[in-house]
Amino acid sequence: MAATRRSAPFYMTATTQFGLEEVLAEELHQLGATIERVGQRAIEFSGDTQLLYEACLWCRTAMRILKPFAGFYARDEKALYREVGRIDWAKYIRQDQTFAITAVVNKSSFEHSLFVAQLTKDAIVDQFRNRTGQRPSVDVKSPDIRLHLHMIENEVILSLDASGESLHKRGYRQQTNVAPLNEALAAGLLLLTGWDGKKTLIDPMCGSGTILTEAAMIAQRIAPGLYHQGKFGFENWPDFDAALWESVQLDARQMRIEEPQAYLAGSDLSREYIELARQNVAAADLEDFIRLGVRDVREAKAPAKEEPGIVIMNPPYGERIGEEAQMDALYKMIGDTLKTGFQGYDAYVFTGNLEAAKRIGLKTSRRIPLYNGPIDCRLLKYELYQGTRKATRPEQG
Repeated sequence: MAATRRSAPFYMTATTQFGLEEVLAEELHQLGATIERVGQRAIEFSGDTQLLYEACLWCRTAMRILKPFAGFYARDEKALYREVGRIDWAKYIRQDQTFAITAVVNKSSFEHSLFVAQLTKDAIVDQFRNRTGQRPSVDVKSPDIRLHLHMIENEVILSLDASGESLHKRGYRQQTNVAPLNEALAAGLLLLTGWDGKKTLIDPMCGSGTILTEAAMIAQRIAPGLYHQGKFGFENWPDFDAALWESVQLDARQMRIEEPQAYLAGSDLSREYIELARQNVAAADLEDFIRLGVRDVREAKAPAKEEPGIVIMNPPYGERIGEEAQMDALYKMIGDTLKTGFQGYDAYVFTGNLEAAKRIGLKTSRRIPLYNGPIDCRLLKYELYQGTRKATRPEQG
């Protein structure tokens, strides 16, 4: 139905976290985007309005989808104010709407991004006031229109932010005082493993259940944007196509598979974490697809009646001083559990403690650099062969 409403293609930028660029580029490609460039933490691509809506709805690893609309060179403050003032802002913001500007400045004669944002805001507001006597208000928390200014070497690109609230905030988390993986990173870890949404997936240190929740959404073909709280940014744009958006959402709802596609199970030593995981899973309406239980990681083992798949975990990193011995013991225990309980599986350990990870005592077959917030991390892959590895190889001629 949505496919009948086509607009001319235009350029867009999708932002993500370091290390997830290729994953996001593949997600966009699957939606039909033309990938123009894979940069650091950003993908430049082109497509039509339908693709813009679908990218906000379907991209699991995107943080924001931006639509560039103006570009210029600004040598100094006067040039920036003048060039911003030349844009016809009535095309993008109504005077009864609120707006906010996020500025990112690199390698420029301007030192402070906040100053650049303030000067841009002044130029916009002054234009409205001069033309109409009225001006739109600034709302930094939940504006109707979010603008993104990117300046590199004094070259400025202004974009409309299609997302609204950051896309990683799915809306199923019941408590935000716990600091687990964000949802886009959890989905990214799963997509980096190449997991097909069908094989068994076990998380024996599942915490509040973010990895398992994202896994269920992948397996059941659920668009993460269906959980998005409040309006998407593009719903406040002057050219918003409500009928097309309704059609895109309807298509997404019809894609959902109701029959469980994979055996998904998680456990944690903390009863509080498992209770929180249950609440999050229930909020996402995924109780029928995920098994949860209280269990020490040393007692975790593969389900007897399921074919081997993947075991994935994000253990504590031990960021407090004096936790080295405790972390060494924990990571050794993780290695012992993987060796004895998950033969035939591929194991993935996501950690920001690479010293303690050496205690796992298994040879890594992949080491993928990523960040969890500011923490330099690795996704470590271990192939847990049944018996010895040599025994699985064919005889050499």
